[in-house]
Amino acid sequence: MKKRLAFLLAAGMVLSLTACGTSTDKTTDSDAEQTDMAYVQEKGTLVVGITDFAPMDYKDDDGEWVGFDADMAKAFAEELGVEIEFVEIDWDNKVMELDGKTIDCVWNGMTLTDEVTSAMECSNAYCNNAQIVIVPVDVADQYQDVDSLSGLTFAVEAGSAGKEEVDALGLKYTEVKAQSDALMEVKAGTSDAAVIDSLMAAAMVGEGTGYADLTYTVGLSSEEYGVGFRKGSDLAAALNDFFAKSYADGSMLEIAEQYGVQAAIIEQ
Repeated sequence: MKKRLAFLLAAGMVLSLTACGTSTDKTTDSDAEQTDMAYVQEKGTLVVGITDFAPMDYKDDDGEWVGFDADMAKAFAEELGVEIEFVEIDWDNKVMELDGKTIDCVWNGMTLTDEVTSAMECSNAYCNNAQIVIVPVDVADQYQDVDSLSGLTFAVEAGSAGKEEVDALGLKYTEVKAQSDALMEVKAGTSDAAVIDSLMAAAMVGEGTGYADLTYTVGLSSEEYGVGFRKGSDLAAALNDFFAKSYADGSMLEIAEQYGVQAAIIEQ
């Protein structure tokens, strides 16, 4: 009798454990990983990582972030039904900020390099650009080709395509936080030259700008801009659809014209 009772108790325990295991499995199945779009829409905010980079992202006289990228990001957030929030980031840490979820995307005239596309889920290219050399006007005639640059010390944004270019050429450089800081270095005379995006140079350098004593000379590369999300994010495909829609209805080019970048926009 005792043996039979022990057997029944043991069988009951097995059935009980099996039932618990089944319950746990069901919970795991129902807790499917949340998509990036669902995450953003649930919290109600699209957090965009940027730097001060006219004409793509910069502050107007009222302290509001504006620019081609900023305005397009606002329109995309509206399409998603969420608020927009801009966060200035250290460009060299953009992937860490993205993966740590302190931001939801990097939307700041970001060149689609191999390093970027391997670390992020990127949108289609939407804008053409180039890396160009900035020097003082009074010495510009001395620096008209790559060979003439060897003796110069450059200021470049950390983690930027410009930094990659001077690295590849074996030139001396100092890393700064933003491309706008690179311009300040040249203006102050603490660096001989800078390498920045051509779109920024067109907006900020030359006659009628705050850097009238600077000019651009040598073009080092041609490239394309894209927007970066967390690897595997479904927001990249959603943005591609939004780009196609806004290009087709003319709103993308309308925004581009406000900031003088319409000639650089890529057909979607």
